[in-house]
Amino acid sequence: MIVTGYFSSGFTEMIREKLALIDFSEFLLGILLSFLLFAGSLHISIPELKKSAKSIISFATIGTLISTLVVGYSLFYLLSAFHQNILLIYCLLFGALISPTDPIAVMGILKKTNLSKNIETNIVGESLFNDGIGVVIFVTILKIATLGLQNFGPADIGMLFIHEAIGGIIIGLIIGFIGYKLMKSIDHFQTEILISLAMVMGATAFVIPSMFQDL
Repeated sequence: MIVTGYFSSGFTEMIREKLALIDFSEFLLGILLSFLLFAGSLHISIPELKKSAKSIISFATIGTLISTLVVGYSLFYLLSAFHQNILLIYCLLFGALISPTDPIAVMGILKKTNLSKNIETNIVGESLFNDGIGVVIFVTILKIATLGLQNFGPADIGMLFIHEAIGGIIIGLIIGFIGYKLMKSIDHFQTEILISLAMVMGATAFVIPSMFQDL
C-alpha cells in the first residue's frame, strides 16, 4: 500500500507538472474553439449564408469592435465611479473577451423561437464569425497590455492581423478544399463524418506543437 501510494503520488505530481506547462490560452483558442465553431456550423445553410454575407460580415467585424469599445469604456467608467482604479486597456480586454457570442447557445435559443430564416441566418452566421474577429481583437489588446504601445505598434498589429486572420482563412480554405474533394469522391456517411472531424483536428495540428513545446 505504501509503495502504491508513493508511485501514485509521484505519478499525480508528474501529471500536474506536465499540465502546468501547457499553454491554456493556446489550448482554448486553438483547439476547443475549433470544435465549438465546427459544432455550431453543422446546421448552417451555405446558400442562405451567402445571401446574408454582407450583413453577417458587418455584424461580426464592426459589431464586435463596437461592442468591445462600449463594454470596455462602460466598465472603466463604472469602476471609476466606485473608486476602482483599473487601467482602460484591461477593461477593453474584458470587452473583447465577452463580446463574441456563443454559437451553440445562440442556436439553442433560436430553436425555441419562430424567427424568419433570414434573421436566423444573420444571427447564427454572426455568432460563428465573430469568434474569429474576437480572437484577433483580444490578442491584439492583450499584446498591447503586456508589451505596451511603444513595443507593439501599428506595424506589429498589422502583422498579427495577417497572422491570425488572413493566415487562418488561408489554412481554413486549404483544409476545407481538401476535405471537400475527399467527401465528393465517396458516398459513405460515416466516412464523411470522420473526414469532417479530421478537418477540425487538422486545423488544430498547427497549434498543438507550440502548445506542448516545453514538455
